[in-house]
Amino acid sequence: MTFQEALYALGVRENTLSEKEKMKLDRDGFLPLPNLVPLVQVARMRSAMERMFIEERTGEEGMHGECTNMQNKTTEFDICFTHPRFLAAVAYVLKGEFRSLGIHSRPNRPGRGHQPLHVDYGGPPPRLGEYYVCNSIWLLTDFTQENGATRVVPGTHRSGKHPQEVMKDPLEAHPEEIELIGTAGTVVVFNSHLWHGATLNRSQHDRPNLTSFWCLRNDPHTDRSSSDWGVLNDKTYAALNEAQRRLFDYKPTAR
Repeated sequence: MTFQEALYALGVRENTLSEKEKMKLDRDGFLPLPNLVPLVQVARMRSAMERMFIEERTGEEGMHGECTNMQNKTTEFDICFTHPRFLAAVAYVLKGEFRSLGIHSRPNRPGRGHQPLHVDYGGPPPRLGEYYVCNSIWLLTDFTQENGATRVVPGTHRSGKHPQEVMKDPLEAHPEEIELIGTAGTVVVFNSHLWHGATLNRSQHDRPNLTSFWCLRNDPHTDRSSSDWGVLNDKTYAALNEAQRRLFDYKPTAR
């Protein structure tokens, strides 16, 4: 099965995204997809995530700050790599054959979370229209100004620069930044060359969300051959169909 055949089998068509949605990805570098996840499923995903945090002690002092490769730990997150509108948005950003870098989350506790504006890419800024990484935020609660919603600077994926090249202090506010306010069940797909960063959670509650991260296959700057990001384990590989497997790397367990 070719990669394009896999996308077709997963429901991705040329018109899965509207021309207006494609234009927004081109112009602004991000696209909110409201109500993509039904609230009943949001609740299941949130429960599964919180259970993993407890089991792995994610975010506790001295422990891992992030729960990684969640696609290998439950089927509750399969929508993060199977929903056709989501995959169509990733495909539109990356153009060529791409692969998953996994599904991840961190607790986003009250009083924490502020990040400098950054890009999710270790290589040089891309040439216009030739992008290497695409990320997404899956809102498992409403994102508000109080609970640390992600900020983005629209259009900066086209700037040919990283924020530290332009800003004296990327921790500070950018005059053109906006916050991605939205309701639970919304998914925001964003070109990972877009300048972005979480803000301080000033609420009394965690801000639960997931990220489903993607890159062009075989791009040297996102080569994770020394890690397991986006690699399926034996159990998950066996449970997926051929089209779904085509989106990941797989390294069989040595016998």
